[in-house]
Amino acid sequence: MLLTLFLAITFCACITIMLISAVVFIKDKKLFSSAPKEALELVIDRKQEEFYGARKVGWTLMIMSMVMILGIGVISIWDGFRSDFTFWQFFFRFIFIFTTYKIYDMIFFDYFLLCKFHFFQTFTPEVTPVYTNRKYGYNIKSQLLKLLVIFPAACALAAWICTLFQ
Repeated sequence: MLLTLFLAITFCACITIMLISAVVFIKDKKLFSSAPKEALELVIDRKQEEFYGARKVGWTLMIMSMVMILGIGVISIWDGFRSDFTFWQFFFRFIFIFTTYKIYDMIFFDYFLLCKFHFFQTFTPEVTPVYTNRKYGYNIKSQLLKLLVIFPAACALAAWICTLFQ
């Protein structure tokens, strides 16, 4: 359980690093695909870097985060194999990691960064009118769909596949 908690926290940290690298350093409109359509239409592709090498720093952080996320998956599966996990143990591990991430995403990214601290608006001020007067983020329905339907189904499938290879 301690390893699962550590993996969940590390997963959230990796996603945060990816977000920061995309919004602060890279600033490529293609990386904002999860933003609402009305905000995405307003986002400007910025050609000028914040400082020399900002995009290199951003892409380095992005790649490091992706590698770490892949490592989290490998470690969670490898440890499950090593510990002779059952379907339910794999499922619990996967659902715990993804539920922790989604709740973190909904509270920290959508509520605090977007609505309270105006983090995104600081780096992309043109989207400020879209987020003005919002009490919560913009995609609660899709967030809940992922949390309650998509993630449990994907975790069950992954747990089933893992038990096939034991």
